[in-house]
Amino acid sequence: MNSVHPVSLGSLHLESNVFLAPLAGYTDRVFRGLCLSKGAALAYTEMVSCEGVFRESVKTVALMERADGEKNLAVQLFAPDSDTVIRSVDGVMKYSPSLIDFNCGCPVPKVTKTGAGSALLSKPEEIGKIVKVLVTSTGLPVTVKIRAGWDCDNLNYLKTADAAFSCGASAVCMHARTKSQLYMPYAHWEYLYDLKAHFPEKVIIGSGDLFSAADGIRMLEQTGVDAVAFARGAIGNPFVFEQIKALSEGREAVTPPVSLIAETMMTQLVKMAQVFGEDVACREMRKHACAYFKGIPNGSKIRQKVTSCNTVSQYREALQVRGRVAGFDGSNSASGFVFSS
Repeated sequence: MNSVHPVSLGSLHLESNVFLAPLAGYTDRVFRGLCLSKGAALAYTEMVSCEGVFRESVKTVALMERADGEKNLAVQLFAPDSDTVIRSVDGVMKYSPSLIDFNCGCPVPKVTKTGAGSALLSKPEEIGKIVKVLVTSTGLPVTVKIRAGWDCDNLNYLKTADAAFSCGASAVCMHARTKSQLYMPYAHWEYLYDLKAHFPEKVIIGSGDLFSAADGIRMLEQTGVDAVAFARGAIGNPFVFEQIKALSEGREAVTPPVSLIAETMMTQLVKMAQVFGEDVACREMRKHACAYFKGIPNGSKIRQKVTSCNTVSQYREALQVRGRVAGFDGSNSASGFVFSS
């Protein structure tokens, strides 16, 4: 069977099993829309605080705004307990999500110290309660993001996955590291293989060390997971979704030319400026730009230039962009401009 194929998350039927994972500070609605246009079958929001939703925080609820053309909205929530979750449901449902994901995997101290994220890995019973609350109160497919455990001496992914599935989760996504490992040294894909072997009839989504289309194919083939979710590997590289489709069809995963990289980055920036305002967009784009031009000729010089850009025009100048391109300044939309490195 083709590694890339349709998959269902409960009642939600998707055209492929290749997703954009939730990533705080990156998977805003503009970047989600870009990845969806490149072939991602589903794109998760940044982490949304249930407490923030309940308190109607403007910044929190804005994370749930749909991208242009985002047919299926997958909202990732986080909270320390089921009581906090239930208070947020009405606010979340105002945005008509297609699916709810619950985060039990974030290892960042400011999240875990509140009892949320990876802190919940030590409380499988609470994970079960949260899933049951979400399934019952929303009627939507619910997925759960976990890690392998708190540390290598406390691997409990089978127990947390069982708690989630037993209470109605449609899928479990595991980042194949422990909380203590953060993002180093490497993901243990053997944990994903073991998880799928224990739950052969359930949908398992794999994450961790997916930095290329070839990595995605290897994870699907080697671990047997039902889907893969690209996180850091998609930042500055939304092309990975087109590339993995090509590989799955026996075609070459073509590396985009520098001109296309520049065009795609500028398209993202212009849309961000329209949605979030030029000042915010230009600050936020710096981290994306560094990823876009990592590992290419003259990439270090380009990254050095863009870190001081404060306007869309300055980004164009830094990239030495010429010709017509979708413009925040009102210019017509067209492709084919020239990039000179």
